[in-house]
Amino acid sequence: MFSYRHAFHAGNHADVLKHMTLLACLRHLTQKDAALHVFDTHAGSGLYKLDSEHARKSGESLDGVSKLLEKHFLAQNQPSVHMKSAPDATDFDVSAMPAALADYVNLLLQLNPGSRMRVYPGSPFLARSALRPQDRMTLCELHPSDTRNLQKHVNEADPAGAKMQVLQKDGFDTLPKLLPPPPTDARGSRRALVLMDPSYELKTDYARALEAIATSLKKFPTGCYVLWYPIIARPEAHGLPRKLKTLCTQSAKPWVHATLNVGRAEKAQPQERGTSLSASGMWVINPPHTLAASLREALPVVQTLLAQGRGAAWEVSAAG
Repeated sequence: MFSYRHAFHAGNHADVLKHMTLLACLRHLTQKDAALHVFDTHAGSGLYKLDSEHARKSGESLDGVSKLLEKHFLAQNQPSVHMKSAPDATDFDVSAMPAALADYVNLLLQLNPGSRMRVYPGSPFLARSALRPQDRMTLCELHPSDTRNLQKHVNEADPAGAKMQVLQKDGFDTLPKLLPPPPTDARGSRRALVLMDPSYELKTDYARALEAIATSLKKFPTGCYVLWYPIIARPEAHGLPRKLKTLCTQSAKPWVHATLNVGRAEKAQPQERGTSLSASGMWVINPPHTLAASLREALPVVQTLLAQGRGAAWEVSAAG
């Protein structure tokens, strides 16, 4: 159960979709003064070096964040860590990008100032960059090595332990026990965003994710729940969004569902580099009212930049 390591996949196309969506949700939720509590059920190591052995072995960021940023680094004579080629270094105008994508790209550039893309932020540190002094995070991670790395990174970023708490626990089981979150002010305000992005290494992860969300939603109906899942040839993967839609209908909750498929090059062999994953999805319960429109604006551009071949597509649906 501990064979999955996100370090092999950091910065791939699934991370682009996941983290752009997460950041868009956080930007909206932090517009209110009341504190926000972020729960990350599968936090991983938190930060990933793109020149590490793991990242270089898979090379998945080649077809993810490197594609988004290669023109920027070329324009500054700073080749990306995994630069495959030297395309025309035309002006890199982040301001011309759709807002959600521009925000994500700017954050990556801020975390790699004056240098090439060396470090990719996992969801804990991407979220941390969007939070304010009054906000808090609880990070669950079960893998022993990843937990140690995560705690090390958290200690460096938050030495007083005031903002980020790390728990070496099973996120599926732990999340419902942590909800509802503690009151954030004298009025008893409770605001929270939950990110759930398990590896789905085990087939049971799909059912456990659904059960954890359903149980948590009963205990804390007003939370914003953000769930990532892979789109692969497995019945459990295809059934998950259908079951989430049923859950939202029965609970009378609004939702946004976004998918990104980067397609396949006709002659590409999955074993040559990276993973066979070509598509993934995001399901958001109680989403910001701006989220669907933001993703509909950004995903066509993301698809164009990251498309690998036939089948590339995107879709955003919503209700409520």
